[in-house]
Amino acid sequence: MPTPRTTAAALLSGAVLLSASLAACGPAGGGAAGGGGGEEDDRGRIWAQSLDWKDCPAPSPLQGGGEAPEPLPDGTRWQCATMRAPLDWDEPAGETIGLALIRAASRADAADRIGSLLFNFGGPGESGVATLPALAADYEQLRSRYDLVSFDPRGAGASSGVTCLDAQAAQAMTEQDDTPDDGDDEVTALLQARQHYADACEKKSGRVLPHVGTEDAARDMDLLRHLLGDDKLHYLGISYGTELGGVYAHLFPQHVGRAVLDGVVDPTLDQMEGALAQASGFQLAFDHFAQWCVDTGCALGDTPEEITQLVMRLEEALDDEPLAVGGERVFTGSQLIDAVVLALYLETAWPALEVGLQLLAADEGETLLGLADALIGRHAGGFSDQRDAQTAITCADRSDRYTVDDVMERAAAFEKASPLFGDTMLWDTLECTDWPVRGRAAHPDVSAPGAPPVLLVGNTGDPATPYEGATRMAERLGKGVGVELTYEGEGHGAYDSGNTCVREAVNAYLLDGTVPAAGTVCEREPLQGKG
Repeated sequence: MPTPRTTAAALLSGAVLLSASLAACGPAGGGAAGGGGGEEDDRGRIWAQSLDWKDCPAPSPLQGGGEAPEPLPDGTRWQCATMRAPLDWDEPAGETIGLALIRAASRADAADRIGSLLFNFGGPGESGVATLPALAADYEQLRSRYDLVSFDPRGAGASSGVTCLDAQAAQAMTEQDDTPDDGDDEVTALLQARQHYADACEKKSGRVLPHVGTEDAARDMDLLRHLLGDDKLHYLGISYGTELGGVYAHLFPQHVGRAVLDGVVDPTLDQMEGALAQASGFQLAFDHFAQWCVDTGCALGDTPEEITQLVMRLEEALDDEPLAVGGERVFTGSQLIDAVVLALYLETAWPALEVGLQLLAADEGETLLGLADALIGRHAGGFSDQRDAQTAITCADRSDRYTVDDVMERAAAFEKASPLFGDTMLWDTLECTDWPVRGRAAHPDVSAPGAPPVLLVGNTGDPATPYEGATRMAERLGKGVGVELTYEGEGHGAYDSGNTCVREAVNAYLLDGTVPAAGTVCEREPLQGKG
């Protein structure tokens, strides 16, 4: 799991499962007023297009399915449009693809409206069109001065979404043991499955695979900024969205407006180093969950170590004999780890994670299976393309291509970092080994001299993007650009945790331009009880 495999939309779905178990925007027509990129050259047809905003349909299966977004409490309706962008930004006059957009108009009058605030929720490959309405209540205050806008990045959802396997094959892949520990046969089976997956992706989506990288998406964002009529890009990026924001700042420092990066990816790590950091981060988060569980009268064990050992025993037992669930599904050891990972993204999921583990110990796996499904984008209508898009974007970006020997050489380090998650995250580093597209580089370039302040929000308990990433992003952005805000909390990211201190600081910056004082720290409010 070299990059976060889920973001706000999946977390919201997970939270629901856990609970169950216990007007106009910019110039008329979205015209292309605004600076930058509108030169009269062979790109003119792209930069001069208008956006045809209409009421949004229901999300497609690739976007995660569900109902059409409901109007906001004040009656504002969600609007959707399609933006044309070059398939290959090196050939801007060539073939184009459609990128799916969504917006909700600001409540402000013309004098108070700042512009559009663009969201990317991470993944990479999360559908912004599906996610933004699901989390709109969190951003209602920001709508007092901004139109809220998001998009499906290229390769995701309705933006030429990458697809690889049919539903049956995708299900089989989720059930495979992804941590081979019983000899060469299991290793061979895993490698064959990954090769088959890469071949299937190339067969179904080979046309777009070379063009779904983060630099391509950043160029798409600058085109969108222009078409929305904004001289500057105002931006809130979460998780992988912070890497995308950093790359945008590198490419277009003169167009950066008020930008917030929350749950910051460390741009200095290669894939193996990033996986090791995540293994440590998720182990730390699980240890915090287990200590909370013990402190509140836990039924899973008397010490955090006992709870860790319980989960490891359950995983081993499920590897040997998957648990039948609902007559048609099985629950495996790999899916158990997926379920625990999902729950650790959200501190409010801790009480229900305890319940889910208790039920699993009694041979009831449906609750945790629902969380595992949320992590990989499985829904009632099939699968979203979340996992396929994540792999395609990661492998287009990163040049690392590891071997089994590389994995074996690092096994001891991953085991030390996390007895619970180390194996899974180590073997996940092979995800790009047989990929049909060469990756761009070992690290993203996020240097942005001359850019205005970019607010970086780091969470000391973040499992997916460990806290150190914010400091390293600040260093790479350059002197005077990155401004750090620390949240001493749990879970992935900070703004959507609901912490009042974080929200006030971020809102003050986005709405009024007030940059927090250097070294500002926001403390968490302890989770209470088990309900």
